[in-house]
Amino acid sequence: MSDKPDISAHEADWREKLAPEQYRIAREGGTEAPFTGCYWDHHETGLYRCVCCHAPLFRSEEKFDSGSGWPSYWQPVDDTAVSTHEDHSHGMRRVEVRCARCDAHLGHVFPDGPAPTGLRYCINSASLDFDPGDAT
Repeated sequence: MSDKPDISAHEADWREKLAPEQYRIAREGGTEAPFTGCYWDHHETGLYRCVCCHAPLFRSEEKFDSGSGWPSYWQPVDDTAVSTHEDHSHGMRRVEVRCARCDAHLGHVFPDGPAPTGLRYCINSASLDFDPGDAT
C-alpha cells in the first residue's frame, strides 16, 4: 500500500483544508511577497514539511540565509522529496520545485546557492509546515 495521498482530491477539498494564501500558492502556483512568510527568518531546529500532504521536504540543517526574503535550502531531505519542472511563466526561464508526493507548488531552485550543492531552493513559507520535534 502506498503512503501517497490521493492527489486527485477535488479542489473543494484542498480549499477546505488550506488557508486561502496556502491554496493560492501550493495549489495554484502563486508566490508570497519576499520577507513576508513566516519561515524566511526562522531559525529553529526541525523539519519542514509539505503544507498539503505533510511529506518531509527540507531540514533546518540545510537552511541558509540567501538574502532573498524566502526560506532557502541547499538540498531537500533526499532526492525523492521534490520534483523539478521547467517553468517559462512571467517571461522567465526557471526551474519550479514541487512536492513529489502531492504535486504542491513549493517555489523554484536556482544554481547560485552555497557548497556543497551550489543550489538554492527558494521556497514559499505558505507551502510549508514546520515540525520542531523531527529533524530526520
